[in-house]
Amino acid sequence: MKKNLILVIFILLAITLPAQENNAVKFELHWFPQAQFAGYIMAAEKGFYVDAGLNVALYFSDGSDSPLQKLADREIDFCTAWLSQTIALRSAGMKIVNTCQILQKSSLLLMAKKESGITSPQDLNGRRIGLWSGDFSIQPKAFFNKYDIECQEVRQSYNIHGFLADAWEVASAMRYNEYYKIILSGIDEDELVTFSYADYDLNFPEDGIYTCQTTWQQQPEICGKICSASLKGWEYAFQNEEEALQIILKYCDEYKMQTNYAAQKWMLEVIEESIKYQCGDDPESWGKLKIEDYNRVTGILLDQKIISSVPDFADFYRGEK
Repeated sequence: MKKNLILVIFILLAITLPAQENNAVKFELHWFPQAQFAGYIMAAEKGFYVDAGLNVALYFSDGSDSPLQKLADREIDFCTAWLSQTIALRSAGMKIVNTCQILQKSSLLLMAKKESGITSPQDLNGRRIGLWSGDFSIQPKAFFNKYDIECQEVRQSYNIHGFLADAWEVASAMRYNEYYKIILSGIDEDELVTFSYADYDLNFPEDGIYTCQTTWQQQPEICGKICSASLKGWEYAFQNEEEALQIILKYCDEYKMQTNYAAQKWMLEVIEESIKYQCGDDPESWGKLKIEDYNRVTGILLDQKIISSVPDFADFYRGEK
């Protein structure tokens, strides 16, 4: 009887272990742990990936690597990235696909102090404006072109010191990050003027989930499960904010992040707004890439000569319609 029991256990292990190995997934998020990635963290912590039959290992980038290049090199299976960045890479020949568009609203903006006299886009003419490089510069340049703004562009570092010291009159900021740090510095919101690109028909959806085209072709079910489990994680994070924040802070502590509860709470609320933007509260409507958003982004990328041809939408977006 004992020998038969051992044999049964051995057979069961032989059946289940290969499936676990086949469903092992390496998923890298494109920055350090923070509330920007709360949904994926909660999906892992609450067992939503496991419930979907997946063995997901979450990784975080420190900015010194390129998750998208690691994806192309097959070092990882999935990653998060911005839409504008991935369209450009797809246009250049990298065979990556969007399987889920998580963030629907851009959090990128320009901000100025009201005391500067800036109240409208036209008031930006002749001003010193701090800009970041790369994908962060696409929307501001489109904004300047749209309103015929001629300004002095200043290379901005990834902090708020120059703006606070009036080294430039206008600064770039992410609403969930630098903007909040400005508020913490002692400047009230009603003392600031902001120009959110999403409010000027220059909305660029940001974080999405990406994989290689071959992965999607060979394992479409796993791609779908990653997306559905991640969205379930986001739903859980919004419904259980306090628990989610405590878990996020635990991750932040492990990575020696300089942050606190209030900052992560603010970030989570801004991210929730972005996920639900023009989608509503029903999770069934989240995570879809809209053709009108795709056309807007590709049109601006063409205008700025970042791409020379537009990838076919049906080839690029492989998520739920």
